Formats: sequence, structure tokens, C-alpha cells
Amino acid sequence: MKRFGLAMQIVVGLILGILVGAIFYGNPAVATYLQPIGDIFLRLIKMIVVPIVVATLIVGVAGVGDMKKLGKIGGKTILYFEIVTTIAIIIGLLAANIFQPGVGVDRTVLTKTDIHKYVDTAESTQSHGMVETFVKIVPTNIFDSLARGDMLAIIFFSVLFGLGVAAAGEKGRPVLNFFNGVADAMFWVVNTIMRFAPFGVFALIGVTVSKFGLSSLIPLGKLVILVHVAMVFFILVVLGIIARISGVKITSILRVLKDELLLAYSTSSSETVLPKIMEKMEKMGCPKAIASFVIPTGYSFNLDGSTLYQALAALFIAQMYGIHMPISTQITLMLVLMVTSKGIAGVPGVSFVVLLATLGSVGLPVEGLAFIAGVDRLMDMARTVVNVVGNALAAIVISRWEGQFDQKKADNYVQAVKADPSAA
Repeated sequence: MKRFGLAMQIVVGLILGILVGAIFYGNPAVATYLQPIGDIFLRLIKMIVVPIVVATLIVGVAGVGDMKKLGKIGGKTILYFEIVTTIAIIIGLLAANIFQPGVGVDRTVLTKTDIHKYVDTAESTQSHGMVETFVKIVPTNIFDSLARGDMLAIIFFSVLFGLGVAAAGEKGRPVLNFFNGVADAMFWVVNTIMRFAPFGVFALIGVTVSKFGLSSLIPLGKLVILVHVAMVFFILVVLGIIARISGVKITSILRVLKDELLLAYSTSSSETVLPKIMEKMEKMGCPKAIASFVIPTGYSFNLDGSTLYQALAALFIAQMYGIHMPISTQITLMLVLMVTSKGIAGVPGVSFVVLLATLGSVGLPVEGLAFIAGVDRLMDMARTVVNVVGNALAAIVISRWEGQFDQKKADNYVQAVKADPSAA
């Protein structure tokens, strides 16, 4: 019974959810009964993310205690994020150009999905440029930012507060002890909530499968398959090379994060695994200060899977409508995505919102998104996994770059997980 760990329980939940969704396909009762279970699980996760990020970041930054050093880490982090997301966009463009998934797709047999909710969100974020992103990092009211889960503003405040605790010296010690206690208590809460994960996965995947049928999937099968293949290529080759340069194997990271990757894939939410990734990257040799800063920041600035998908989906729509996209236009698309994909991770359907804000700038019809919205959930599962792996690796890269990565600790942890998967 001990071997029936979380990963296996999630797989069982995933399979049962698919079976229930397939058997009761088109039956609204599935959503009526299962959606509340999935929503409760997602709400439980959202409930704990902010306290964990605040507590671990304050403790980590107070441990560094040097603004100049922290600024250097921040600069390296943003530079790394920009390089990797640019590579992800290029991979997406290359995949679309080589395999041309949109060529020959008959729009008359596709089911259109209502995308008005995304259009409204896109219009409200249309003027959202890089400068505005950095302005909004500074909160006007930290309690309002905490309530809304505005991660960039929360990170900014926590970093400053952590530096303040460090500057207070001995007087700041009780404050540091308090947040240390909060962090320890919240990780206990995380482990408790994770026991509910298989039920959450069962409910969420069951509702999804019951809503879409093979009739809507088959015409877009080439796009769905290509997105998954491109994501696997990006993880194993691009991130694999970066991992090797950083002194670790990408397969070791995947082994350590197997529970989290299964959970992220089946829920299409990277937020569900944020606390556990931070905890595991610390076990893998990253200092608390770097792991607690880099990983939450990556949730807004390092969405490798999302940017790869956005580039691929934009060209798919162009090919579907028979619109020629010369290299110059594709370079424009890449530059626009480099800006629009940053800082709006907190809005619903972020990849769709970014695409809506981007398609018009390169002369592509926005209504094309209505054709692929029905299968977006399937592709969202793949891009979520890439986002998770990319941010976990980023913590190792920055730790190595700063000369603070504990290789021996990483090797011991990986060996322990190999010997006993439950040790993860």
C-alpha cells in the first residue's frame, strides 16, 4: 500500500475521470455534480499560494540581507527568462512552418466556441506594455494586492519587507521567526491538501471530457498532436541542454517533480504545484532566497509553454485562413509576443488573452481563435507542464550562476528519489 503514492493516485483519478466523462458525454449532470469538487480543490490551492510565497520570500530575502546582491539575482533572472521564452517562441514558429498544421483544415466542419469572455479581458489589457507591467509591480495597497493574488506586487513588497527585517538586525529576529513558523505551517497544509488532489483531478478531467467530443477534436488533431510534440521537444532538448550546462539532468528534474507534473497536466494549472516546486527545488540544492524569488517571478515572466503555443497557434490560424506570413511578419509576431506575454499570468485564459492582443498587430483574424477554443484545454495541459519544468529549472540555473547551487545535496536527493520514489 505504501507504493500507491500520490502520482499513482492522480493517474487513477485521471483515468476514472476520462472514463466517466466519455460514458456520460454531453450530459450536463456531470458538470453539475463534479465541477464543485474540482472548484473546491483549485480554491484550496489558491488559498495557500499567497501565504507561502510571502512567508518563504521574506525568510529567504532576510537571509540574503543585501540589496545589491538581490538586485543582481533579479537582473540575471529577468535576462534568463527573456532568452528562454524567446527560444520557445522560435521553436513554436519553426514547428508551425515545418509541419503546417493549419493547411487543408476545413473551417466549415469546425465547431465555433464563444470567446467573448477572452475578448473582454483582452480589451482591458490591450494597453498592457512592458513599461506598464513594471509600473504595476509597485502596489498602491498591499492588502488589495494580497486579496487579488497579484503575484508581482506581492513579490515586490515581500522582497522589500525581507530586506527591512534583515536591516532591523536583532529587533527583526521575532518577525523572522514568525514568518519561518508560517512557512513551516503552510507546507504542512500543502501536504494535507495534496491528499485531495486525486479527487480534484477526477472531477476536473471528467467535466472536460464530458464537454468535448471526438467530432470537434479530429479536424484539429494535427494541431493538438504537434503542440504536444513541440512541448516534449522543448523540454527534452532545449531545457535538457540548459540543465546539462547547469550540472543536472533534465530526467532527474522530471523524476523529482513527477507528482507535480501529473497534477499540473491533469488540472491545467501551474498554480496548484507552486508551493511543492519551491519546496523540492530547495531540497535539490537551491538556496531558499533564490527558489522563493525565481519560481514565483517565473509564473509571470517565464511561461515557456504558453509562448511556444502562442507562436504556433498564431501561424496555425494564418495557415487555416490561407494568409501568407513572410519572415518579416513572423519576426514582428515574435517581438510582439516577447512583450505581450509578460506580466499578465494572473488573468483567466492567459494564452488566449495574449493571442487576442497579438493577432491584430500582425493582420490575423481574431475570430480564428473561436475554432480552436474547444480543444484549448487539451493543449493547455501540455503547456502547463512546460511552464512548471521551465520555472523549476530556472531556480537551478540562477543558483548555479550565483555560485550557490549545492551539487552534492542535489545528487543525494536525486539518488534518494531513485531508490524510493516516495522520498520526493
